[in-house]
Amino acid sequence: MISPRFSRRVRAQRRAHGVRAHGVRAHGAVVFALAAALILAPQLTALTPAVADEDVPDEGTIVLSLSAGVHGVAKPGASLMTTVTVDNGTQDELAAGQVTLELNRTPVADGAALTAWLDSGEAPGAFASLGTEESEAVAASETSALSVVTPAGVLGNLPAGVYPIRVSLAEDAGPPAPPTTAKSVLIIDGGVAAQVTVLVPVTATPAEGGLLTADELTTLTAPDGALTAQLDGIAGTSAALAVDPLIPAAIRALGTAAPASALDWLDRLEALPNDRFALQAGDADATTQSRAGLPGLLTPLPLSSYLEPVNFAATPTPTPTATPTPSASPTPTEPELPTDAELMSIEGQSPAVLWPTAGVDTADLSTFNTWMATDATTILPSTSIAASSGAVADIDGNRVLVMDSAGSAALSDAAAETDDGAREHDIAEGIAHLALTGPAASMLVGLDRNETRTAEALRETILSVSSIAEPTGFSALRTTSPQSATLRVSETDAAASSDRAALLNTLIADEARLTAFATILEDPLVLLSPERLQMLRVLGVRDASEYATAVSAHRVASTTTLDAVGVQEPSPIQLFTSAAPLPVWVRNDLPWPVNVQLTATPSDARLDVQPSTRVEALPASNTRVKVPVEARVGSGELSVDFALSSPTGVSIGTDQTAMVTVRAEWESIGLVILGAVIGLLLLLGIIRTIVRRRRG
Repeated sequence: MISPRFSRRVRAQRRAHGVRAHGVRAHGAVVFALAAALILAPQLTALTPAVADEDVPDEGTIVLSLSAGVHGVAKPGASLMTTVTVDNGTQDELAAGQVTLELNRTPVADGAALTAWLDSGEAPGAFASLGTEESEAVAASETSALSVVTPAGVLGNLPAGVYPIRVSLAEDAGPPAPPTTAKSVLIIDGGVAAQVTVLVPVTATPAEGGLLTADELTTLTAPDGALTAQLDGIAGTSAALAVDPLIPAAIRALGTAAPASALDWLDRLEALPNDRFALQAGDADATTQSRAGLPGLLTPLPLSSYLEPVNFAATPTPTPTATPTPSASPTPTEPELPTDAELMSIEGQSPAVLWPTAGVDTADLSTFNTWMATDATTILPSTSIAASSGAVADIDGNRVLVMDSAGSAALSDAAAETDDGAREHDIAEGIAHLALTGPAASMLVGLDRNETRTAEALRETILSVSSIAEPTGFSALRTTSPQSATLRVSETDAAASSDRAALLNTLIADEARLTAFATILEDPLVLLSPERLQMLRVLGVRDASEYATAVSAHRVASTTTLDAVGVQEPSPIQLFTSAAPLPVWVRNDLPWPVNVQLTATPSDARLDVQPSTRVEALPASNTRVKVPVEARVGSGELSVDFALSSPTGVSIGTDQTAMVTVRAEWESIGLVILGAVIGLLLLLGIIRTIVRRRRG
């Protein structure tokens, strides 16, 4: 599949007038938008206060947030320190008031009850005050923090569990108004020895879908780049990395042309002591491929088309000599290019690990084992497990790592959150879900795929799990003895997997058409290798609602590629002589030259056309081809069909038909008339000469 920019580049001049017209319309739209903004500005600034525990404070609101203990965790029988933050997003000063902290001593029963409390504020049991503090006035658009200390005697010896906690702020001045509130949870640590492992996916998606370009790598690996932030957040933690192998492949494929920052990033990645494993290239989903009945995981096609030999030429080391002697110039040798395995290798990776989407069944697990050189380890969400205790499970002889779904979702939100208060709220929710899983020897947290996390948010999220369990590495987790478990595949997940598999089969069919089409290229891999990488990225682990859209966009791009080469629609042709070439234009929107066969077939024997013409069409241009023809006898109208095919006989583009008007006898008539005119002129000349002589 080619980028749409190729077609735009070829047709840019043809559409210049349309672009100018569009610019006028766009200018009008901008003016209208500015006018609407000025009219609506007063209404937009007069916002009413919202709930205090909104994730991102909106302008014109007062937002409360609280952090109890260490990320919501407290030891039984100890005093409690709670930090309350008041964010005054209004344009007026917030008067001094009173902050009240309350605890519900009835623990939430399960994850559903926890979600109900945090979403709607509904929880069984009564709330009792843990303490009050006077709050100072907060200036407009400023933030203030205060602490509420609850002595051990007031908190009491609460049993281990997760308890609803909330804080309210009431102003001293002004008319009575409902207090601003915020809610969270207090987790009483049961002291059960447990281990927790955090998985962090490291991915980066290029704009064109193939390999990251040098410019993209420069941006991503800059000091403030997204890939740099991933390593900054992971460094110094025990988190395990799940790395897309196409990232190191993109860096190594550039050879000596790779940006210095990208090479430093790769060195830093390999030097990290953290455990790591490779995702499938492009983070493609193994479940979808299994359901589609593929004989093995899809792999990238050879990446040789991305390699420039000049970037891998070895620099010879000169040998000094006392007296230089003339010698023949050395014969240049081809540089040794890296293999695909070398390009995509990840130092110290754990082998045979798959992290697919939900919806895996026992047959899929058996398929995964068949695909791998050794027994596969599959990472699944806890929603896919009917019964399991701990993060390591055995399902019908297949090794599975079970990550806590609810805890992973909340901590993923925290790792993506830039607001400190909202992030602390998400962390407390995530740790509460982990605490509600019950006493387990091991727990697993898998963060969502996210390419825009900040280093601060990622690091704080990873380190926060140490408040509930002892962090441990991925390799140590894999060696833990598994507990027997049973799969639970929901109808929704099963249907989604089947739908994705059906769409994958359409992509494979499109790729087969592109493979046949690519025979017009000298090196088909320049087209097919990026196409395979783009397809793997479309198959990436993503939300089910986004998958169909991604497949549809990819199929449209594939169709555009297949239509990139063809015969231009010809204009009517007038043939006035018995032998003349027919002008035909071959369009090539690809950025590479192509070799095609142009076939011409007349509809009438009155016209003898050269049946086949070899054409080398230049890249991103229209190439003129002259097809020799010869009119036999008679005249009239007929048609000539033009078709393109590859050297292997694959039909290319859409056939075109040219209407030809044959006037072959006009040549003879013209010659007779011309002869008569010449004879007349000679006769007139003779007569004129005779007349002049007689006069003389």
